[in-house]
Amino acid sequence: MLATKQGIDLTGFNGPVNLMSKDFINHKQDYYRWLRENAPVHRGRLGPIPLWFVSRYEDCNDILKSPKILRNRSTATGKKGRFPIPLPKSVNMLIKSMINEDDPEHRRLRTLVHKAFVPKRLAYLSDRIENLTHELLDKAEKKNKEEGQIDLQKEYGLPIPVTVIAEMVGVSVDEVPEFAQYMTALTSGLNGFTVAKTMFWDIPKAIKFCQKLIERKRKNPGEDILTGLIEAEEDGERLSEDELIAMLFLLIVAGYETTVHLITNGVQTLLTHPDQLDRLRNDWSLIDSAVEEINRFNGPIHGTKLGYPTEDIELRGVIIPKGKAIMPLLGAANFDPDMFEDPEVFDIGREKNPHLGFGKGIHYCLGAPLARMESRIAFKNLFERFPDLHMAVPMEELEIQRIPGWHRFTNLPVTLA
Repeated sequence: MLATKQGIDLTGFNGPVNLMSKDFINHKQDYYRWLRENAPVHRGRLGPIPLWFVSRYEDCNDILKSPKILRNRSTATGKKGRFPIPLPKSVNMLIKSMINEDDPEHRRLRTLVHKAFVPKRLAYLSDRIENLTHELLDKAEKKNKEEGQIDLQKEYGLPIPVTVIAEMVGVSVDEVPEFAQYMTALTSGLNGFTVAKTMFWDIPKAIKFCQKLIERKRKNPGEDILTGLIEAEEDGERLSEDELIAMLFLLIVAGYETTVHLITNGVQTLLTHPDQLDRLRNDWSLIDSAVEEINRFNGPIHGTKLGYPTEDIELRGVIIPKGKAIMPLLGAANFDPDMFEDPEVFDIGREKNPHLGFGKGIHYCLGAPLARMESRIAFKNLFERFPDLHMAVPMEELEIQRIPGWHRFTNLPVTLA
C-alpha cells in the first residue's frame, strides 16, 4: 500500500473530503478508495475553498487533456482575478508562468522554454549527477558512522536536485546556500503560519536575487539553461523580464521539489518492499520501470493546479458549473483498478503503467526526463553502495507533510549499514 498511516474505516462517511484535514493527509488511500467507489465526482474542500475533485483515471485523464478546462480562471469565467482569492503583486508575477497559462500563450512559452532543454544542454548532466551522488554518499557515510543514522532526505535526496538546478541556471557555488534558502521558502513557506512572511518578505527578496542573476547572464552568457532561456527566440519573440523570472521560479519549484520527494518516497517504498528491492538489485535493467512504478505507487504529486471549465460539464451524471474549480486527484487515479491490474501491489516490473505522476496533456511535466535521470542514478548508487541500508524508525513514525496535492515526508531517517 501507499505510505500512509494505518488504514481507517470510512463506512458511513458521506463527505465532504477536505484535502487539508489531518485525517486525509494521513489516510489518503482510504479516502481515494471511498471517492472512486462512492463519489468519483465530489464537491469537496481545499481548506476553506470549495472545489470539485475527480478521482477515477478515465475522468482525470480527460480533464487533463480537455481544452474546455483552463488554468486561467479569468479567461474561463470572464471575471477579474486569475485565482479565487486575491494575492500580492509579487506572487501574481511568479504564478504567471506557463504552468498556469492556457494555449496559445502556454504554447508560446513552452516552445521558448523547450529550446533551453535541448539534449546537448542536458547530456552533460548524467556524469555530473553520477559524481555528485557519490560525493554526497561519501559525506553521508561519514555522518552515519558518527551519529548512527542520517536523514536521507536532507543528506541525499535534497542536495541532488538543488545542486543540479543551481548549476542549470548558472548559480555560482558561493550563491548555492542563498539559492537553497529561497527554494525552501518558496516550496514550503506558502503553507501554514509562515505564508505572510513568504509572500511579503521571502518572495520579493527571491525576485531581486533572480533579477541580479538574469542581469549577470545577459552580460556574461554561459552554457546554462538560464542563458538558453534569455537567448531563446521564436518568430521574433523572446521571454520578457517578468516571464524570465516566472520561468526561473517554475524551474526551481518543479525541477527541484518533485525530484527531492520522488527520491525520498522511492527509497522509503523500496525499503518497505524488500522483495522488490532484492529484485532490482539482482536486475538493474528494471530501473526504468521501477522509477515509473514508484511514481505511480508512491509518487509525490497527487493533485494538479486548479482548472476551470469554460462551460457546464457533466461527469458521471454530475454537473460541474462553468468557472468552478476542479482538481484531478492523480494519487487516486493511479490506483484505479479499472486501469491498473492489482493497483495496490508494488511491482517494479509492471508493464502497463500509464500513470499520471507527471501529468498529461499540454501541461505534462517538461522536466520529467531530468527527474527520471536523477532518480535512476540516485537509487542505483545508493543501494549498490549500501546493501544493508534500512530505515532507522518504524514507518508509522514518519511524518507526512500537510500540503494539499502532495505526498511527502518531513524527513527519512535511515541507517546506512
